[in-house]
Amino acid sequence: MVYVSLATGFILILIGLYGALTNRNLLRMIVSFSVANTGVHTVLIAVGYLPGRTAPILDAAVPVIEAAERIIDPVPQALVLTAIVIGLGVTALMLAYAYKLFATHGTLDISRFTELKW
Repeated sequence: MVYVSLATGFILILIGLYGALTNRNLLRMIVSFSVANTGVHTVLIAVGYLPGRTAPILDAAVPVIEAAERIIDPVPQALVLTAIVIGLGVTALMLAYAYKLFATHGTLDISRFTELKW
């Protein structure tokens, strides 16, 4: 199960990078970055998963003495949750920039934006 998640995550990262490097349309590039971002989240969750362990909740089901051997580390899950929120903000910022570029230049093709080249 873990290997399937790792493979899926790496495939999503490769698909996202391929799409970002081969497309000239800004919206397609933004979607490609989001796909790669999702792949990174999947890989991080798969790395933090340990088979046979339970959620990090200490109650009658998991005594405090056995907690270290029976629960999953919650830090990777917390990091991924934070990364999802940050990725949403970055995606919203990229979409706002793309909208402003489209309103200014009338196109989303990156080969048309040449005023900053030397």
